[in-house]
Amino acid sequence: MKKLALHWQILLGMAAGVVFALIMTNFSWGADFVSDWIKPFGNIFINALKLIAVPLILASLIKGISDLKDISKLSKMGTRTIATYIITTVIAVSIGLVMVNLIAPGKAISEDTRSELIASYEGDANVRISDAQKQKDAGPLQALEDLVPSNIIGAAGDNGNMLQVIFFAIFFGIGLILIPEKTAKPVKDFFDGFNEVILKMIDLIMLTAPYGVFALLAALVVESPSADLFAALAMYALTVLIGLALMIGVYILLVWVFTKNKPSFFINGISPAQLLAFSTSSSAATLPVTMERVEEHMGVHKEVTSFVLPIGATINMDGTSLYQAVAAVFIAQAFGMDLTIGAQLGIIATATLASIGSAAVPGAGMVMLVIVLAQAGIPEAGLALIFAVDRPLDMCRTTVNVTGDAAVCLMVAKSVDMMGPPNVKDWDDNYHPETETVSEKA
Repeated sequence: MKKLALHWQILLGMAAGVVFALIMTNFSWGADFVSDWIKPFGNIFINALKLIAVPLILASLIKGISDLKDISKLSKMGTRTIATYIITTVIAVSIGLVMVNLIAPGKAISEDTRSELIASYEGDANVRISDAQKQKDAGPLQALEDLVPSNIIGAAGDNGNMLQVIFFAIFFGIGLILIPEKTAKPVKDFFDGFNEVILKMIDLIMLTAPYGVFALLAALVVESPSADLFAALAMYALTVLIGLALMIGVYILLVWVFTKNKPSFFINGISPAQLLAFSTSSSAATLPVTMERVEEHMGVHKEVTSFVLPIGATINMDGTSLYQAVAAVFIAQAFGMDLTIGAQLGIIATATLASIGSAAVPGAGMVMLVIVLAQAGIPEAGLALIFAVDRPLDMCRTTVNVTGDAAVCLMVAKSVDMMGPPNVKDWDDNYHPETETVSEKA
């Protein structure tokens, strides 16, 4: 296993998890065994990644911004980052609308199947509708108000408050730029060292990645709904998957055009993060690995990765936006509704804005979908139609979200001339106990 590249190790772990779960489902006690004795190891793996997400953002973002030494550079990078994220999101939603209108999967849903799905998942749908109603009832500037934390310790205690942590880190970094360099140096040195420790922790956690994804995939398979429900939604799932595959193709094309790097360079560099995103369904949990891959394996400077990627993990949800567009039109088709061009343009705008507000955690896109449905006048109860396949599709769209973050990071880095050759580090690069000295591999 150690001789294999990390993405091959993760793939083997995923495949072994699926095979193991399929074998265990043949035994009456198999599902309980997987849930009680295998799934907890997958949860531990995700928790370990989430554990370092907030410290990583604080350390890397403060370090990255303070290293710029010029607020004008921050403004330039920030404008390009947000503009590029918005453009790719609009492209993703548009691809989703084109595919769902061409394939029209909702028209294949029978009345009986529709009733069965709504009855099976009505409770889950009501929870999401209630959560979305709270967001809709908030004032128009609530999102801006929520951006500024009243207590950074409290904000850092919840991964769902990632934007608040980012706000504090940017604010803190700007403060470091504006004070005398001599005064700022001890603080910068602390965050430099803190950042290196967090990156080394990522290396250690990734040693367990094949086993973590084994547990996650095994649990997913034994907990899946019945095959009959999946069959009824196969066309819907296929539509989403085709759209997501096309979006990854768009990323590869953009990276090739803007950075002149071959597709293989990008795919090989980001594939471990993609596989981890697929296994965890969380771009926040995958963020530490995404940052490592983009920086060490694609040569993007730390100043760019530490700024672009944490922001991308919270506001760039291209896969989620594409899925929301497909799901909204699919539900409308299932209920026999014909959406006008105006309504579908409204979906583009709403899905784009909703993606910015989506938390980088599993299932958050479902809450935002309720808002998209309400804007288009589609019955929110139709949410129950897609719950059966939401989990596997969530895995796929998270993979696209992470790929989009990396692609935009490369494009922004190229535009500000902050790309260099890859500098790959192993987990034990600086560990030499026999000489008790610290050296770094070139």
